[in-house]
Amino acid sequence: MQIRKEPKNHLYPFHSKISATQRQDMLQQEPRLVWLTGLSGSGKSTLALRLEHYLFHKGYKVYLLDGDNVRSGLNSDLGFSAEDRRENVRRVSEVARLMLDAGLVVICAFISPYAEERELARKTVGADRFTEVYINCPLHVCEQRDTKGLYAKARQGLIPDFTGVSAPYEAPAEPDVEVQTAEESIEDSLCRLIGFVEPRLVVRRESTVNC
Repeated sequence: MQIRKEPKNHLYPFHSKISATQRQDMLQQEPRLVWLTGLSGSGKSTLALRLEHYLFHKGYKVYLLDGDNVRSGLNSDLGFSAEDRRENVRRVSEVARLMLDAGLVVICAFISPYAEERELARKTVGADRFTEVYINCPLHVCEQRDTKGLYAKARQGLIPDFTGVSAPYEAPAEPDVEVQTAEESIEDSLCRLIGFVEPRLVVRRESTVNC
């Protein structure tokens, strides 16, 4: 008599009867995760919002997950230690994976200072569906902007583990796209971003019609 082996944690994941290709054909887009990383004040959220606005009005089904928004809800129980940052990215990556499986285009704007975190996100959703965007802006420029007053508080010791001040930032070695917001306008950065991302969202199917 063959004994059925119980799965780990007694979980029985199932596979949808709707294929990824069927979802792509219905939504007329290739699902993709666009991951923006950079220092606080570098322009991540601004560019992410502008990219979402552009893609939405071009007819794409797109949704933005922003660091502050996610930490106000789903990840409100997490701090900013290295361990909590990793868990923050792990949860967001899993949410993004589900949204990609539904056929959506997902934009994530997170400092995500460690290369290991970003690699985790890439592996979670699949490298073929992941675009890493490095919002490159020097620390001193981000501090001068200090739009949220966070750098000033960090320098006073009021915010521990603050990236760029009391915690490190590991810049991407080979990002898919790099924009330099201290040297170019938001419009130029956005155009560079759109020029890379949009062609990768278009569904291309070979014609089956014989002429």
